[in-house]
Amino acid sequence: MKIYLKQLFSIVGETKDIDYSIGTEELQGIKGCQFSAPVSVKGRIYNKAGVVYLRFTLDARLLLQCDRCLKDMDRHFHFDCEHIVVPSVSGDNDEYIVADGDSIELNEIAVTDLLLQLPTKNLCSDDCKGLCPVCGCDLNEETCEHQSNYSEL
Repeated sequence: MKIYLKQLFSIVGETKDIDYSIGTEELQGIKGCQFSAPVSVKGRIYNKAGVVYLRFTLDARLLLQCDRCLKDMDRHFHFDCEHIVVPSVSGDNDEYIVADGDSIELNEIAVTDLLLQLPTKNLCSDDCKGLCPVCGCDLNEETCEHQSNYSEL
C-alpha cells in the first residue's frame, strides 16, 4: 500500500489513519513463512511538531513447525511498530524511514518489521521435550528405552 506524504510533511497536526490487510497471496514469496491469514495493519501516520511518525500494529497468523518435536502449529503474532519518516537523509542512516519522493510503501515496511520480530526458535510449548535422538519418538507423548541412556550425557 503506497502512502502519499506531501501533506503530512508540510502540515503540522496532519493525520492519516491506516487500516488494511496484506493478502496471503502477496506474502507467498517469503521463504520460511507460511501465512494462514492476511496480515492486519492498523495505525496512524501523523505530523507532530514537524516530525512525521508512523505507528502501527501488526497481527499475523503463521503455520509453523515446532523446532523440537516437529508438530505443526498455527500461531498468532501481535507486534507494535514505530518509525520516524523523513523526506531525505544525508548519508547512511537506519534510524529513519526515508520517503521515496513523497511516498512510502507500507507493505514493505510492515513485512520487514514482522520478519525482524518473529522468534528465531518456534516451540509448541516452553517445556517441549522434542524427539528421541535415537528412535525419533515424540517424548511429549511417550517414553522410549533410549530415554535413560541419553539423559545421562
